[in-house]
Amino acid sequence: MKAGFKSIIAALAAVLLSAGAASAQSKVTIAIGGGACLCYLPTVLAKQLGEYDKAGLSVELVDLKGGSDALKAVLGGSAYVVSGYFDHTVNLAAKKQEMQSFVVYDRYPGLVLAVSPNHTASIKSIKDLAGKKVGVSAPGSSTDFFLKYLLKKNGVDPNNVSVIGVGLGATAVAAMQQGQIEAAVMLDPAVTILQAAHSDLRILSDTRTEHDTREVFGGDYPGGALYATTAWIKAHPKEAQSLTNAILGTLAWIHAHSAEEIADKMPPNIVGKDKAQYVAALKNTIPMYSTTGLMDPKGAEAVLTVFSTSSPDVAKANIDVTKTYTNAFVEQAAKTSGAVK
Repeated sequence: MKAGFKSIIAALAAVLLSAGAASAQSKVTIAIGGGACLCYLPTVLAKQLGEYDKAGLSVELVDLKGGSDALKAVLGGSAYVVSGYFDHTVNLAAKKQEMQSFVVYDRYPGLVLAVSPNHTASIKSIKDLAGKKVGVSAPGSSTDFFLKYLLKKNGVDPNNVSVIGVGLGATAVAAMQQGQIEAAVMLDPAVTILQAAHSDLRILSDTRTEHDTREVFGGDYPGGALYATTAWIKAHPKEAQSLTNAILGTLAWIHAHSAEEIADKMPPNIVGKDKAQYVAALKNTIPMYSTTGLMDPKGAEAVLTVFSTSSPDVAKANIDVTKTYTNAFVEQAAKTSGAVK
């Protein structure tokens, strides 16, 4: 009896210990503005690699159509953190909504404005988009911001262009190939897929490299980041730090492995049926991923300048852009683990 009782106690203790370990993991829901997009790959890959678990987090990823939808999820309370483009924090600051990015994973935005293969002959410049239908991931997303900036920069009234939400992946490719739209702002792997099928694909603007990004914006321009309300970050510094650690670990892993090895770790439904094409797109994208996780203050200023040019509300809001991001968590990670140099 004593032996049986001891075994029961031991089993009960094991259950309690495992329950304690599970409850020790903080639960965080991250809304992603399109999980299939390579611009958001570090967020998805971190889960595949077990980096969130390693950091003591139980993370749920909610995949949405575009960055604006991901933002709505956080503002509506169904998610805590956005995996999306930093520029949303600047746009929201003009509306007195305080949000802050705390780790950057894209050095460049990777946005591409391409012409539908059916309209290559008639659309040769951005000016030719006047009166046309142009696809974006979702109205109000970074793809939409980028389009409006380019239109205004080239003397086209954004109100004279019909903006159509087409998503970021297969739906965007289909809309372009079927001629439902005359052009679209896209990201990889969709751009590489279209280029493989249409070697004469006309690209009107490209921000997939450092050189091209500086050509478009006049300087560096950060893309994807994890951001949340300033109130959430202040109330959950442990979770923000753990998320930062997980993303930094993932970025280090990315830059130490080949495109093929990265693709092997990604969910099959994201890689798709043509793995070679996905790998080709990934090879184009890897240089876009940050090696440090830090926000470049000049890049943040560039985002503010771009929005001030295209949005009267931002221009007159007198925004302190330094309040839209923090490098504190990345710097803390550097002190404790040497993950950032």
